Amino acid sequence: MPPRAVRVAGGIAALQGALAIVVAVTLCVRELAGHHEAAISGYGTAAWFAIMGSAVLAAGVALWTGRRWGRGIAVFANLVLLPVAYYVYSSGHLAYAVLVGGVSLAVLVLLFSPAVLHWLGQDPAANSDSSGPDTR
Repeated sequence: MPPRAVRVAGGIAALQGALAIVVAVTLCVRELAGHHEAAISGYGTAAWFAIMGSAVLAAGVALWTGRRWGRGIAVFANLVLLPVAYYVYSSGHLAYAVLVGGVSLAVLVLLFSPAVLHWLGQDPAANSDSSGPDTR
């Protein structure tokens, strides 16, 4: 059973991924409605948000269900969001910057907490639920 911190971080990461997918859909709808950016491709940006959002959503669900592989993706995504928070701050949106940075730091603190590190260090094959022979 994973620690509570893993499930909380997984829930937040899943929400982050879902929000990225919402951004992708919004960008597609804007392009279809005729709003075209001069410097970027709305569809290309939407594809990037859809791919990254899907990966982060999958990582969050993996953590929520106790799978260890989701931690790496969640850590990477939240490390990437820290400079995004700084960019938002430098753009004059302090409240959004604090929100993005605070949530990212919270997920990182949860994923590097002692309980999570101990859980990661355990041998998954040494679980008492496994009734098969030891194959190490």
